Amino acid sequence: MKIYTKTGDKGQTALYGGTRVSKASARVDSYGNIDELNSFIGIAKSHIQDEEVLKQLKKIQFDLFTVGSEAATPVDKLMLANGKSRLPLIIAETEIEELEQWMDAFDEKLEPLQYFILPGGGKSATFLHAARTICRRAERSLVFLNESEEVRPELIKYLNRLSDYLFVLARYVSKLNGEPEEYWNPNER
Repeated sequence: MKIYTKTGDKGQTALYGGTRVSKASARVDSYGNIDELNSFIGIAKSHIQDEEVLKQLKKIQFDLFTVGSEAATPVDKLMLANGKSRLPLIIAETEIEELEQWMDAFDEKLEPLQYFILPGGGKSATFLHAARTICRRAERSLVFLNESEEVRPELIKYLNRLSDYLFVLARYVSKLNGEPEEYWNPNER
């Protein structure tokens, strides 16, 4: 099978379930942002040594493919004619709670926040901060899609929680690597 199909040469693509839409549609934008986020997490992983963190990020990348596949599927195509789900996996509260548990464990090892943190630090923390902002964009694009087409609330909730996780993880990785955090303190301009 060739990687190129030429079916998108005129600016259209097929969603999961076969519906053809413009590549500029809100749905394509949303799963494109999720794909970009997944790639950026891959970049961050290439600069991280901690095995537990790498294990978590690999699971998150897997879950982002699950989120993306659902984002690429119109609600009316989620179920097959035989009544079974088109998608083998969906994001549920379990994955959201998992992110919360991971964050809580990292947070216990960090100093309490007193000021906003400037994005930066070493390479791994910097890439995690960038991934966090891409995650927020992916979340906004799903919210925008939800204004015209239904999106399961768990998808938006997962991305919201994931951006928090990426922030806490950036702080944790900075601490692991002995990199100081820089604060935005309006009193110290």
